[in-house]
Amino acid sequence: MPIDYERIMAMKNFGQKISYADREAMLYAYCIGMGADPMDERELAFVNEATATPRPLKVVPTFATVVAYSATVGELNYNRLMEVDGERDITFYKPLAAAAHITADSSVIAVYDKGKDKGAVIRTQHVLKSNDGEPLATVVGSFFARGDGGFGGPAGNQLKPHLMPSRTPDKTIEIATRPDQALIYRICGDRNPLHSDPEYARHAGFPKPILHGMCTYGITCRGILQTYADYDPAAFRRHAARFSAPVYPGETLTLEMWKDGDVISFEAKVKARGVTVIKNGMTVLG
Repeated sequence: MPIDYERIMAMKNFGQKISYADREAMLYAYCIGMGADPMDERELAFVNEATATPRPLKVVPTFATVVAYSATVGELNYNRLMEVDGERDITFYKPLAAAAHITADSSVIAVYDKGKDKGAVIRTQHVLKSNDGEPLATVVGSFFARGDGGFGGPAGNQLKPHLMPSRTPDKTIEIATRPDQALIYRICGDRNPLHSDPEYARHAGFPKPILHGMCTYGITCRGILQTYADYDPAAFRRHAARFSAPVYPGETLTLEMWKDGDVISFEAKVKARGVTVIKNGMTVLG
């Protein structure tokens, strides 16, 4: 059935109760590749709570996407076979605790009709708060419903992308993904068979299962965390990116970064296929 614009735009779900333990925080860090070197103390701080000398477990800032995945605005009624991630933009107010009971206020903030056979863009927002109402993070996401255009909604004026520097990148690093990375990452909660079932992926128009956009997004956070933030989650104020092409598990990502004051611009490429998979990325540190 076509998207009902008025119904979707009215969807809200405030005061949702969410809880997580340090297991989920460590699992997320592992799922985006941290701890690959079991002797790297900087990354072990995100995946290992059992230490001879006590220290607090660190939480990767983009773990907020996993927490937000537990929240929902309700049933949106679109063709999930044809869904792909479009963007994520997280504003951080304070680091997430390693374990917590929190609340989430979720809403649909925009729906754009790109036209028949061109799909629709749906933007949602999840505001994560401590139990006493203190804001922790605001997660704004958009996804592209490729099979749901032409429902008669507004074309909309989508936000202008972050302007990338024209100079050569200041830093470039490579981060390899595992052939089974999507099978690992789906344990974080996103069980979409597009990332695990070859037949389903072919029906959706891909030659094989693709890596979760949220895994790629987390990998870019990990790259900036190690390159410019000295592995300090409290340094992150914002992390935003647009997904421009899928990543296939086992591919190596080349993360290109530009630093201008507290703003880090970034893009990610799969050089083996000559494609840019993340565009117009921006991290604000403080």
